[in-house]
Amino acid sequence: MEADTAVYENALRRIYRGMKWLACAGALAGLCFKGWLWALAFLMGAMASYLNFSWLDQIVAAIGPHARPPRKRLFVFIGLRYVLLGGAGYVIVKVFGMSAIAAVSGLFIPIAAVFLETIYELVHAGT
Repeated sequence: MEADTAVYENALRRIYRGMKWLACAGALAGLCFKGWLWALAFLMGAMASYLNFSWLDQIVAAIGPHARPPRKRLFVFIGLRYVLLGGAGYVIVKVFGMSAIAAVSGLFIPIAAVFLETIYELVHAGT
């Protein structure tokens, strides 16, 4: 059972690292092809998705087999996280006038990181 926990922790660490690298690569591509405002909107979307992924990770840790006692603020975040993320998206697009496509593209960073982790696991399955 301990080996499974180590595999899970390593995979989670690679996913977080992958999200950071993908966010940097996407922002650099946006900077080169669309300009700094597009790159900033992409980074803001990526940061929001990173934060959401982190919150989900905390929720899973709070209900898992080795759960630590959940904090009350965690339950508040469960209820308010989409309101917070939606408000952040509104500010990015309407207040700052940044590209909605760039911000939404940044929200896909965790999906891409999990996809890359899946490929990594498939390649290294025999080792």
